[in-house]
Amino acid sequence: MRRLHVFDVAPVITRRVWLTRAAFACVMAGLAPYANALSSTTASPDPDALSPQQSAAFRAWFVRIVDQQMRRGPTPRWTQRDCAGLVRFAVGETLKPHDTKWLRANGMTSLADTSSLPPELQLSAAQRGIANRWTQLDGSTGAYASAIALIQRNSRFVSKDVNQALPGDLLFFDQGDDQHLMIWLDRYIAYHTGTVTPTDTGLRAVAVSDLMQWKDSRWQPLDGNPNFVGVFRLDFLTP
Repeated sequence: MRRLHVFDVAPVITRRVWLTRAAFACVMAGLAPYANALSSTTASPDPDALSPQQSAAFRAWFVRIVDQQMRRGPTPRWTQRDCAGLVRFAVGETLKPHDTKWLRANGMTSLADTSSLPPELQLSAAQRGIANRWTQLDGSTGAYASAIALIQRNSRFVSKDVNQALPGDLLFFDQGDDQHLMIWLDRYIAYHTGTVTPTDTGLRAVAVSDLMQWKDSRWQPLDGNPNFVGVFRLDFLTP
């Protein structure tokens, strides 16, 4: 499985530089004590959790929205650009009604786009508001959550075996003071890292097989890698 060059927005930058800079986009200063025991979640079940059918549609839209950002560059409407910001943005856009206005705002009005859209999500008003009530590390809720809060308070541990991941699941890496998220999109893994040049969007995509063999072993999603905490799934998804 080769690297997906169609998404490679900075081909002259080495993979090692990309991932060395990745953690700096998601630095959580002073939160290292929270990062020591993330093999299981402390979050409570969401009373507005999506049904299996809703969850399947959510995953399809979530993957499509992240893929759109990778292929066409980040929309100006995505303002908090880091690894956790990509997750929050994609979740928020997935939970919105995908009407003509939304499609136009997201640059998805061509026949190729509209002919292959996932089934629309049928959600309650409370479910559509999930993205505005992320649980923070201190237990409060709001529209913002750091990378570690997304994992520790808003997701549940799945496995350290990436073969158990479903599209839309999160891969969490802990480098001590720095934490980083990647998004499992089945065919490849997407993430946002620090920009390297003025024209660099910070968006990256890598084939799963390439990441498994990364020269910097800290970023290999393998059970034996102490920096790889595991695969996590957003709490409101079923299963």
